[in-house]
This record gives sequence, structure tokens and C-alpha cells, in this order.
Amino acid sequence: MNTPPLASGPEGPSSLRPLLDTVLEALGEGARARGGPLPAGGPGAVADRVRDALGDVLPDDGDPDALRHLVRALAEGAADPADPLCAAHLHCPPLAVAAAADLAVSVLNPSMDSWDQAPAASELEAQVTRALANDVYLDPPRGAGNCATSPHRPDALITTGGTESNQLALLLARETMGPGVRLVCGGNAHHSLPRAAWLLGMPAPVIVPTPDGTLDPAALETLHGPLVIAATAGTTDAGLIDPLPEIADWCAQRGARLHIDAAYGGGLLFSSRHRDRLTGIDTADTVTLDLHKLGWQPVAAGLLAVRDKSDLAALHQRADYLNADDDTEAGLPDLLGRSLRTTRRPDILKIAVTLKTLGRTGLGTLVDQVCERAQEFAQLVHDHPGFELHEPPTISTVLFRPASATDDAVAAVRRKLLTDGRAVLGRARAANRLWLKVTLLNPTTRPADLAGLLKLVEGTTPR
Repeated sequence: MNTPPLASGPEGPSSLRPLLDTVLEALGEGARARGGPLPAGGPGAVADRVRDALGDVLPDDGDPDALRHLVRALAEGAADPADPLCAAHLHCPPLAVAAAADLAVSVLNPSMDSWDQAPAASELEAQVTRALANDVYLDPPRGAGNCATSPHRPDALITTGGTESNQLALLLARETMGPGVRLVCGGNAHHSLPRAAWLLGMPAPVIVPTPDGTLDPAALETLHGPLVIAATAGTTDAGLIDPLPEIADWCAQRGARLHIDAAYGGGLLFSSRHRDRLTGIDTADTVTLDLHKLGWQPVAAGLLAVRDKSDLAALHQRADYLNADDDTEAGLPDLLGRSLRTTRRPDILKIAVTLKTLGRTGLGTLVDQVCERAQEFAQLVHDHPGFELHEPPTISTVLFRPASATDDAVAAVRRKLLTDGRAVLGRARAANRLWLKVTLLNPTTRPADLAGLLKLVEGTTPR
């Protein structure tokens, strides 16, 4: 048997080119077979098609057409975030330039746990994460000259997403303030925060009720002791932003540590029109960001920004085969304290390529477009007598429901559209009722698509 061709090395490009043609053709075939935002028939039908395409997982003799068959099956059975009617989750259609950069990472296969496995990638990560951290913390303040000084030293780590970033943030809080520090977060906070407190053996968190959807600083008045307050900039259900300046003031007065989970809303930093909604974010000790949301990156592209990189010393580890003392003293960069993971891919490349290709203006325009589409969809709902709008959108999420429908009917509408493969809508509970959720992260969505989505829901609602 001949050795299968490798993706890298001198023959890598010539080996990859026909395979890439196969992948692209199979993606197109699968999308045409799907014919909509997701496959029709529900879980059972999808499972049957996947089993048929897969067959024997590990046959005695290999199948040279496996790549085509399985990519086609995956595409046919995908929920396509590039379809305007696939709008349930914080699940973006990735930019082509970012996906192309991700291919280069897969081909070169660096591992970001030691410099000798990723020489260029380690420097790229250091430069880009520092720049992004400086943007969060405005270091130096925008418009300041070269003589500007800063009271802090921002940095950022690459993570797999908001869950890992939030876990890291609480780990740093525990190591900085001691094992007795208690998490305080709103009922609107992401589930990964109290889960991280449990994983880290921290005291049971204080979950503050958020009947209006955001964390009220007045509700913190009775709390005392070593605390880490977690505010949210872009809730999962409705995209709401907590009053960050007021919460930051409370933390400063009480000596509490502040973490801001901006996994969703952090992308507003790129927009000159919307950045002010994140006023106060630069006061946080740690900030969670996800560029596979309002950054249009392939998963994964998370970050944890820290106001002062000295906090990252808590992550330091020593493994002689990766960061021996004499190697680091000789000038080889130590990467082991840059993550809780050991082997990890350089997800920074796709981020760097996107930032460099689009620039702040290009990314800001995409952010503005999806926010504008959300406003337009909310207006359509508001003007339609058959629907009820929860609230005007804060970012790009809209909650709505058929007027006079029961919660059971709202849930049934969503499942019917999913099973038929016609639309992917989310669900959220607010004001003690169930709502359909539309999260607009596709900048190519047109007003006509929004009108068509509303008409589709209207036609599916039981009379």
C-alpha cells in the first residue's frame, strides 16, 4: 500500500488541490440536497441519512470516495448559518478569508505549547492578543501620542470560547483574591459562570434575580466579603447589556473584582456607532470575548482579556520538555502559561488575517449591518397586528411571539419549522412567557428575508 499523501511538505499543495476541489463540490452537492436552512425530517431522518453515508466506520479496505460522501452528508445535514432563515443561536456564518486561514493552520499543524512547535505562530499570537487587549482597555487611550502612559498592562489569552474564558476568569479571581472569593452574577448570566465556580471549588455563587433582564447594582448593596462580580454585555437570551459603569463603580467602592462576560457584545468594540454601549468595559479586571460571534470566525475563536497581565502568573506551569529553565533563560518563549490546555492549535491566525484584511472599518460595518437588520425586524414585528415584540433589540437579537398564542403553541411553532427544515429559530423565556428568538449574525440578510421569515412563522402558527 502506498503511503497516503501528506498535507504539508514539498508535495503538500499538489496533494491538497484535488482534495479541496472534492470538498468544495461535495459542500455544494450537500447544500443543494438540503435545500434550506437545515435538513428536513427531524433527528430520526437526519440520523438515518448519516448512517447510510457512513456505513462501516472502520472497513477492512478503505474507500477512496469517503471524503466526498461524508462531506456531502455533513453539508446536507447541516444547519447553515449563512442561510437568512437560520437565526436561532449566536452561531455566525464564517468569513471566507477566515476559513481559508484556518486551512493553513490545519496544514501546518503547529501546537501552541512550546516555541519549537510554533515559532511564528507564538509571536503572531503574542502580538495580536496584546493589540486586542489594548483595544478593550484603550491602552494607550485612542488619540494619545507615543508619550501616553498607562496604569495597567493589558494582555489576552486565546480560548475555545466564552465557557473557557469565564472559567479562566474565575480561576484568576480565586488565585488573586483567595479561595474564599464568592461569585456574584445575575440570573441573566451565562450558565458557564456558576458552573465554573462549582468546578473550581469556590463557595456557592450568589445568583441575583434579574426580573428586568439586567443586573441592578442596587441589588448588590447587602453583599459583603471577597467578591467577584460578573456582569454581562450581551445576554444569551435577549442580547441585553448590564449597566457596566454603575456596576464598575460599586466594585471600586467595595474592593470587589469585576469580570465582564462580553462573549456576544464584545464585537461592538469594532463599531464606532455602537462601541459606547460598552462604556465601562475597560474597568473590568477580566473580559470574555468571542470572535466566533460578532467577529465572523470559524469556531473556535475566544479570548480572555486581562487588565493587568501580572494576574496571568497564576497559570504558570513547568514541564521540562516544554519550558525548561535553561531554555527560557536562553530566550525561548514560555507558552505553557498561556492556556489551561497543552496541545492547542493557533486559532490566532484566522483572527489576525480577518483583522488585517477588513480593518476596524470593515468589521465595524458588519456589526452595524446586523444591528440594523435587527432593528428592521423588530419594526416589522411591532407593526404586524399578529405578533408581539418583547423589547427593541440592544444588539442583534429580537424576541417575538404570535399574539395571543400560548407558550405551548409558541414552542410547537418552533419545532414545526425545525422539523420541516424551513427555519431555525431559538426560544427564550422572558417576562414569564416563552418567546421565539431571532439572532441576526448574517450581514448578507436582506429586508425581504426578514419579511419572509415573519410570514413563515405566521403561516405555521395554529389558528
